[in-house]
Amino acid sequence: MKHTLMRRTSLWCALALAFTAPMALAANTDGALVGHVAAGATVTARNPQTGFERTVTADADGNYRFPFLPVGTYTVQASQGGAAVGAPVTVYVSLGNATTADLGGSASTLDTVTVIGAGGTIIDTTSTESATNITAEELQRLPVERDALSVALLAPGLVRGEFGGVSFGGSSVAENAVYINGLNVTDFYNRVGFSSVPFSFFKEFQVKTGGYSVEFGRTTGGVINAVTKSGTNDFQYGAELVWEPDFLQDTQEDHVGRISRYDEYDRTSLNLYASGPLIKDRLFFFGMYEARDYQPRNSDDGYSNYFDGDSNSGFWGAKIDWQISDKHLLEFLAFSDDDTLTTDSFNVDDAGIRTYENTSFNETGGKDWSLAYTGYLTDTFSMKALYGENQRNANVNSLADDACTLVQDRRVSSDFIGCTANTSVISRTDERKAARLDFEWQLGEHLLRFGLDHEQNTSDYNSRYPGPGFRYEVFNVPGSGRVNGTPVPPGTTAYVRTREVRNQGTFETDNSAWYLEDNWQVTDKLMLNAGVRVEGFDNKNAAGDSYIKMDNMVAPRFGFSFDPHADGRMKIFGNVGRYFLPVANVINIKQAGPFLDRRTFYAFNGFGPDNTPILGPQIGPVDESQGNGQVADLRGEVDADMDPVYQDELILGFQQQLTDAWSWGIRGIHRKLHNAIDDMEITWNGFCEVDFFAMANPGKDLTVLSDTDCDGENDAFVNIDTSKTGWAMYDVDGNLIGITGWPKPRRSYKALEFQLDRAWDNRWAFNASYTLSYSEGNAEGPVNSDTDFSDSGRTEAFDNPWVNFSGDGYLPNDRRHQVKMRGTYAFNDNWQVGATLDARSGRPVSAFGAGNPFDATEFHSFYVCAPNCSPASPARNFTLYQRGTQGRLPWTYDLGANVTYLHSFGTADLRVKFAVYNLLNQQRVNEVNEDLELEDGLGTFNEFYGQGTGYQSRRYGQITVSVDF
Repeated sequence: MKHTLMRRTSLWCALALAFTAPMALAANTDGALVGHVAAGATVTARNPQTGFERTVTADADGNYRFPFLPVGTYTVQASQGGAAVGAPVTVYVSLGNATTADLGGSASTLDTVTVIGAGGTIIDTTSTESATNITAEELQRLPVERDALSVALLAPGLVRGEFGGVSFGGSSVAENAVYINGLNVTDFYNRVGFSSVPFSFFKEFQVKTGGYSVEFGRTTGGVINAVTKSGTNDFQYGAELVWEPDFLQDTQEDHVGRISRYDEYDRTSLNLYASGPLIKDRLFFFGMYEARDYQPRNSDDGYSNYFDGDSNSGFWGAKIDWQISDKHLLEFLAFSDDDTLTTDSFNVDDAGIRTYENTSFNETGGKDWSLAYTGYLTDTFSMKALYGENQRNANVNSLADDACTLVQDRRVSSDFIGCTANTSVISRTDERKAARLDFEWQLGEHLLRFGLDHEQNTSDYNSRYPGPGFRYEVFNVPGSGRVNGTPVPPGTTAYVRTREVRNQGTFETDNSAWYLEDNWQVTDKLMLNAGVRVEGFDNKNAAGDSYIKMDNMVAPRFGFSFDPHADGRMKIFGNVGRYFLPVANVINIKQAGPFLDRRTFYAFNGFGPDNTPILGPQIGPVDESQGNGQVADLRGEVDADMDPVYQDELILGFQQQLTDAWSWGIRGIHRKLHNAIDDMEITWNGFCEVDFFAMANPGKDLTVLSDTDCDGENDAFVNIDTSKTGWAMYDVDGNLIGITGWPKPRRSYKALEFQLDRAWDNRWAFNASYTLSYSEGNAEGPVNSDTDFSDSGRTEAFDNPWVNFSGDGYLPNDRRHQVKMRGTYAFNDNWQVGATLDARSGRPVSAFGAGNPFDATEFHSFYVCAPNCSPASPARNFTLYQRGTQGRLPWTYDLGANVTYLHSFGTADLRVKFAVYNLLNQQRVNEVNEDLELEDGLGTFNEFYGQGTGYQSRRYGQITVSVDF
């Protein structure tokens, strides 16, 4: 096969041992090459594929460093007095890492070469970061689903969470960051998701699970860092067909309350690419187009509606690399992941006959680009500059929007009846404009790294309900007999809430930061680093005024790496750091716009012939407390002195090289989350009874403009210690009985990780990890997966003090045990097999109630009332169900396997791969209904409690055929 000799040479160079350890930190859009040589010797690094060449001179101690090297294979040549000494050495520079090539300590030993840092098992004794690197070549050998999150899940300590996200180290799925070629492509609207780029566009991934350096911020979870492919001096082209046919899918199993047997899909993609030189050794291109066809088909849980979808939007991507000289590089990246999913919906009658109802459209993605400059200004001083724009659309509409009316009978289920085509009409475009500068300056034993970055994140947003712009919801009258603060009419057993929600505007957030870091090679055994990142977040309202603004957030980070024998075979390392999380744009939009949330309550008099509720007498006044359609005076709705959300992390680890191919390691992690920013209903301000929601830090001081003379108008700023006050307690008769406050948010993650790794040698490779972890507290993060609340920072967790009162326990992303394995074996040059295993224990289960034993609030809590729950009862009985104490869901085992055939035909390389995912076809439950009592139904048990709401996807097969020329 082509390139086999090059790969083998690179591997065995990488597996050699190192005897010195100069600083080996690398940039995070490329890599670095460092090492030791005779003092004053010159070292030349050349990429034979692109002709890029740089030469540096070793310092007085014999250290040399090439920063900001594009990822790839290089030959390294030492010379003395203008004459080459020894043979060139082949090394591989990987993403975010440094390759160490030690070329001897004197002129007489320049032909003694050792290399570390280029293989998967090699110990980088100067790094304190926790990261997993995975190349496109390794992914070709494994059964890995073709998306970046599935790649990230190969790293230890990560679990697939709710809302299509991944949890890093106990964090929620809304706390991560994703970068492509240095451009941040993370969804900033809700912080769940990122730009969708095909597998074939990527060259290498790096998954940062902890201890990442100061150029990274705005995350309390983890980082997925990736670089795309680039052109070389060799003209190359090819095609790849990936097919997931429906006939290779097992039937999704039905469960109680959930019909899934009609769920299936057919997915096909055809990728065409070409790359090569525009000007040899100077200007290169890589271009790709992927034609895609995705046809999902599924029913709702009760098979009352059926949906037939189709998406056939193509992806295009391009990369231009201009090597202006050996001191100046320019890179241009552009891609489009625009996509539209068109779905026909059908009503299904009792006989199973489907009748066409509507067609909906879901538009996602956008056009992205970036321009990056790298300057090697001197042998010791280098810089990078980047500017780019990232776009994500989210447009949801349907053909029947103007005629559709939404109706829910929540006495039965949350499913819609009547017109079910589309629950909202949304038009949103999120655009990020990002700029950053990064510098490296080598000063003897100190490597200084510093820089700054700025992001302007703008959301253009317009949303409404379909039809007349509101929806009907039918509820049972609670046991108190009061709705909307008013007694219901005699004989009324159910009521209707009509809700009109509208919002439109342009919302901007500015995030900025600067950082400084010193990496000090104290001895050949000990490296210390100390850095600081200073951040600022400025979320603005629809009028362009600052809504939530936090400046001068100082994030210190410290680390060490100790190589006891100074031979590169062992290290003890550790780091401690602070990481801040920005406020998602959804907060600006939902809390700081011209938001209308008009709720009107009526007695329920049955359904009309069109399934629309017949409205009886109105109950109480119209409620516009959540928004009256105007940009409010936000001084009365947001803490004037907000504290940011941040997490402190401590890691201590050990790694050891067992042989040239085998290594093992252990890592201990402790993470602690500080603060939350969430909406809280304030009903007592220290002067008056009030009723408003404020964005604030639960359990901390709240400074807000409020009413101090009880005339209903805000007249002065007040300070409310929400750990002690802010909530007025009433009994069932409406009597004020006391004042209380909120519990403080808490989340801690403790884990031990064990890893064993065997590097690929063209015959076989193996990696295994085991993670023992504990995630505890009362705050999962800015989204809640146990209550299915995905608006980042607007959860129910702190709406009132009782939601989280006595709510400490194991959190939803707690998985006590995780076992991950992956491996490949090559029988010969033509046949390979691969396998992956992800086994983890189940998440904890809670039981949520609808009231509390302290006042008459009926909403959401960990207290369940039974019996004696009527208003006339002299003493209601409540039982505390501590968070996460109602057992655990079962273990899940996700086993994948593949077989690959490879063959060369002249200049063509053929690869045929057949992969099976969830080989055991386990469809175990991974999410259940945790509401033991119905909301607004004190004493009314939920018949669906404990029923599954999510399951593993069934077994399916995938066929990949690629030809490269």
